[in-house]
Amino acid sequence: MGKWHQTGCVLCTQNCGLTVLVEDDRMVKVLPDKSNPRSQGYACRKGLNLLYHQYPENRLTHPLKKVNGKFQQISWDQAIEEIAKKMKAIVTEYGPRSLAYMGGSSQGGHMEAGFGLGLLRGLGSQNYYSSGGQEFSGQWWVNGRVMGKQYNVSGPDEHHTQMLVAWGWNGMESHQMPRAPLVLKQISKDPDKILVAIDPRSSETAQIANIHLALRPGTDALLIKAMIAVILENGWEKNSYLDQYVDGWDTVKPWFKDFDIQKALDVCGLDYEQVLELCGLMTTRRWCFHQDLGIYMGRHSTLNSYLLYILGAVCGILQTPGGNIVPGMVMPMGFHADERDPKVWKTLATGMPPAAAGAFPPAVMPEEILCDHPERIRAVYVSSCNPLRAYPDTQAFENAFSHLDLLVVYDIVMSETAALADYVLPCRSFYESWDTTFVPVTYPEVFSQLRRPIVSPPGQCLEASQIHTLLADRLGLIPQIPQALYDAAKADRMTFAGELMTWAAKEPGAMKAMPFVLAKTLGKEWDSAAKAGFWGMLMTAPRQFRENAARVGFEPDFLQGDKIFQALLDTPQGLWVGKVDTQNPMAAIKTPSGKLEIHIPELEDQAKQLNPVDDAKDLRLPDDFPLILSAGRHSRYTINSLMCNPEWNKGKRDCTIAVNPEDAQKLNLLDKASAKITTMAGSEVGEIQISEQVAKGTVLIPHGFGYTYKGKVYGINVNRLTKNTHRDPLGTPLHRYVPCRLEAV
Repeated sequence: MGKWHQTGCVLCTQNCGLTVLVEDDRMVKVLPDKSNPRSQGYACRKGLNLLYHQYPENRLTHPLKKVNGKFQQISWDQAIEEIAKKMKAIVTEYGPRSLAYMGGSSQGGHMEAGFGLGLLRGLGSQNYYSSGGQEFSGQWWVNGRVMGKQYNVSGPDEHHTQMLVAWGWNGMESHQMPRAPLVLKQISKDPDKILVAIDPRSSETAQIANIHLALRPGTDALLIKAMIAVILENGWEKNSYLDQYVDGWDTVKPWFKDFDIQKALDVCGLDYEQVLELCGLMTTRRWCFHQDLGIYMGRHSTLNSYLLYILGAVCGILQTPGGNIVPGMVMPMGFHADERDPKVWKTLATGMPPAAAGAFPPAVMPEEILCDHPERIRAVYVSSCNPLRAYPDTQAFENAFSHLDLLVVYDIVMSETAALADYVLPCRSFYESWDTTFVPVTYPEVFSQLRRPIVSPPGQCLEASQIHTLLADRLGLIPQIPQALYDAAKADRMTFAGELMTWAAKEPGAMKAMPFVLAKTLGKEWDSAAKAGFWGMLMTAPRQFRENAARVGFEPDFLQGDKIFQALLDTPQGLWVGKVDTQNPMAAIKTPSGKLEIHIPELEDQAKQLNPVDDAKDLRLPDDFPLILSAGRHSRYTINSLMCNPEWNKGKRDCTIAVNPEDAQKLNLLDKASAKITTMAGSEVGEIQISEQVAKGTVLIPHGFGYTYKGKVYGINVNRLTKNTHRDPLGTPLHRYVPCRLEAV
């Protein structure tokens, strides 16, 4: 007899509520969870097919060590002993910069990041790389300057808006807000609301939009500057808002004077009257924007994000209900790391700051490994990601990883990255372990769900957090824990809390190693370092979260964190654990002035010098690469590297080279026929899909393919067509603007 369990999806950041039927300790059926207060019974086809993720072909069950090019099964004791010994030797000989952690990137579980960072910092290193740096380095760096903290991720208040602008975002396919397709359809059909899509192609979102600006690929920054100039030329800027809430406007305003608006819009391929109409709506309606990879990974990546904030300030929509606003958080996504602080590292070879809320961009790691600096990266431990399929320039990563002295990979499968490792450590899946996520995507309420194991792990699999703890212990990073604390962990949580506080007050190294201390005590009793770490996090939550929690009924006393923890245990579908102060949205701004600081000196020259004449010259493509590849098309058939079984898409055209009919005709390309695509990075052969959705002059290829299943490579690994050096000055790869050519095969 089976049993239904309430849980959440782990295949994208929305973590929609699911109910899973388990029979004989095996997941057999998945349905949406109507009781989940955030997703409300919505789930896309990805989540409903997660059995293909949970039960992959090449599941890892035991620690492995590479000996003479082949993997051999070893014990956990041997694995931890040897890895710790090699890590310590490398750091001792070459210094802490020689060690790097690449992790904290999972869309389904975030607790391991705290443990992974604790291990890294315990050995004196700041070399943290995550997927946040893959997409958001520019955006989060701008957040840090404008909002005061890099993790202050401003998002759209879609439920209270009158107009939503989807800029470089195809929410109908990629989601990135709760119940995105339903919300977008609702807005587009509401006579009192407007859905706007700004996208070169006729995406699924653009097709239902009330207004679609099909701009030329790569001209987003030029368009935003033109729109700001239009607003100022007509005197539509919100001066009272600018005076009250914005710092630096007088410095920024002259950048847009005498800007050639018409010439800029000609370069963008847009009609002046249509842009004028939209600017009028932006200054008379309550509106918000949702940007995505078209902005983040397009030309002028960081400048795009910066100019969008200036546009938002000019229109008075930042930190305004119905506009773009910093939501409440259980825990920030990362930490603030301002490179102007001399204590904050930059990368040695490339000089990159940790712009993505403390994380460096993965695109630069190959150079940091292969440089000739004596402190170059020589040891990397990888958790919750697969760089060889997720990050740009697979060839560069293959080469760089082959030059490491030590590569350790934690995973549930023998991934492409794991295959290159010296040691592979088997992880529990997210349905075999306790975990949670912290992506802030709701306003004003704050949502949390503590996922629990619903099936048993195979073999000797451990949580990634447990593995980090074993290594930290072997490396001597955890102070001696008294027996009284172990004994207290067997009692109730408040008894343990009291004993922990008494000991920590006397032990100098306790707070620095607290996640590991919790893992060794409570985590031992609960068989979960992540669960213990989450309890500790709630018990020591910052004041702002405690105030938010009080607004939904959790009294802000010493027991508040434990009460929230118990409520989450009692409510497996998740619940609202907080609500922000809607009367004072500016309280989230942490700049020195307390205002939105929109003058960023480092970007001033780039913003001032952006003009249609020079941009038109820069947009000219070389003769040998006359098309633009948009690498990493979002669709309902793609899940990064989390699915390694093509059966979940059986009968679907999931990995194609999509082109416009006119381009196909010019190049003699036939639908479903093979073609070769070539970039500066290399060539791949795939199936042509002719589609009116694709803008002329562009090519679309999805991400997440190129994996091996039953001995056969399935689809194109689009990162074999990208160069890690084709990136923004802050390290974001420009995947939405890769010059290429196509030819029939």
